[in-house]
Amino acid sequence: MSPKHPDLSARNFPTAEEEAATVKPTSLYGGADSSYKLAFADERFLLREDLRPVRMQLELLKPELILQEERIAATIVMFGSARLLPMDVAEERLSQAESGHDKAAIARARMALHMSRYYEEARQLSALITQASKKLDEKIVVVTGGGPGIMEAGNRGASEAGGPSIGLNIVLPHEQEPNPYITPKLCFQFHYFALRKMHFLMRSVALVCFPGGFGTLDELFEVMTLTQTGKVRKRPIVLVGREFWTKLVNFEWLVETGMIAAGDLQLFHLVDSAEEAWAVLVKAFALNAPQTQTGEFADDV
Repeated sequence: MSPKHPDLSARNFPTAEEEAATVKPTSLYGGADSSYKLAFADERFLLREDLRPVRMQLELLKPELILQEERIAATIVMFGSARLLPMDVAEERLSQAESGHDKAAIARARMALHMSRYYEEARQLSALITQASKKLDEKIVVVTGGGPGIMEAGNRGASEAGGPSIGLNIVLPHEQEPNPYITPKLCFQFHYFALRKMHFLMRSVALVCFPGGFGTLDELFEVMTLTQTGKVRKRPIVLVGREFWTKLVNFEWLVETGMIAAGDLQLFHLVDSAEEAWAVLVKAFALNAPQTQTGEFADDV
């Protein structure tokens, strides 16, 4: 009988997780003023001002490593307002407003119902992307900011289509719960806006932007600037809602005044519906081509 060979690949040292689990509190050094805790298990130490570079690195690494483990290499980012409502909710709120006599409240409710169509368009587009992704060699996953409104619609459409989706939440002064449609393992929380925005772009093959406020505009124009200046490769940038975007930004005036070049208008596509946005993406990535022609999607930032 031959002797059993040792496991040559066995670890020489315990893992950090094992070490943390074996450390037992001591009566002498377990108080609030003690520095006895392992550095990587000491929350008070990790939250020191001097440790900001370490926390930034952790915030970069955590989503990156998990997305690598899940083999997610290509995403489509969906930006838009957190305030837009599902159409059925908007209809109910209008009905409630009309039962009163506050004209301003009725006007707001009517506008909310008018804008709610973008929630439904985002939901439909996300479902189209997710359904098509199932047939591809390399999956494309929808990613949103993880909150309500358009973000919820994006995650909801993917969930209803039976696919995963990512949510990149941010800590805000008024606590924002992640919407209930994000794939749990792909639901992340950020402290630093800059690192969150970097993760939006690192795997993105396209950006679809629905009506929104300051946050949406910040995210959109950062992508536009990075693309215009050649800091990232070109990708489809789709603005859903011609009336909204052309009223909000006079792109032609920017050209006329020399603030941007005429060619910069080719950086984005203006559309009105999920179907139009989908047509842009299908053309850009040959999503209706045989699987062997789908190619590589993401090689970025």
